[in-house]
Amino acid sequence: MLKGKVAIVTGSTSGIGLGIARELARAGADLVLNGFGDAGEIEAIRRGVERDHDVRAVYDGADMSKGDAVRGLIAATVEKFGRLDILVNNAGIQFTAPVDEFPAAKWDAILSINLSAAFHGIAAAVPQMKKQRWGRIVNIASTHGLVASTHKAAYVAAKHGLVGLTKVVGLETAGSGVTCNAVCPGWVRTPLVEKQIGDIAAQRGISRKEASEELLAEKQPSLQFASPEQLGGTVVFLCSGAADQITGTTISVDGGWTAR
Repeated sequence: MLKGKVAIVTGSTSGIGLGIARELARAGADLVLNGFGDAGEIEAIRRGVERDHDVRAVYDGADMSKGDAVRGLIAATVEKFGRLDILVNNAGIQFTAPVDEFPAAKWDAILSINLSAAFHGIAAAVPQMKKQRWGRIVNIASTHGLVASTHKAAYVAAKHGLVGLTKVVGLETAGSGVTCNAVCPGWVRTPLVEKQIGDIAAQRGISRKEASEELLAEKQPSLQFASPEQLGGTVVFLCSGAADQITGTTISVDGGWTAR
């Protein structure tokens, strides 16, 4: 379905981003992977994507905390492939603390990577996509782009901002062949969430299984984690012809979290 298309997925060397990248490759898209990690492991991932899906895959280590680097990632992709069709803004970090104890440096870092990086990427990508008369921008927001939780001031602010940015870009690109949407995951079993589960288990003196169930029961009515592959499938759908008239909106993949 996406043969001949070129996709960038930021933060795609693990977790949700890697799941999305693999589903895009499964649909035939060539890939630009981005993120931090061990160089050897990243190269193994890159080679595996090429081998398993018969697509081209390259790695760009652009630092998402730096606007010039984000814009450079877009420019380098267009220079290498001659086009850019799909931009998935997925890179994100997290830190938790009460608002009155929240370190200013953590606030700045989270806003920079979780929100400003998407702005810079979109601003650089839209002219190329408009020129092609086709483009898909998918921002990986969160249920926290729609509702709040305590101790997550920066993350919730950034994700709400990302949803707002999605609406603006959807309006500005309407009718151009370019769409912009946000996917809002609930709990997804990623290394980040695994750490939270471990922390809960240690603090409460309970098993990881009990901690996992407790985490889900508090927010996610389905009592099941979403998977990176499911989120990837949602992104692929948004890149399909069936989604041509879906723009400026959010799709929740949260097991009912935001239906409460």
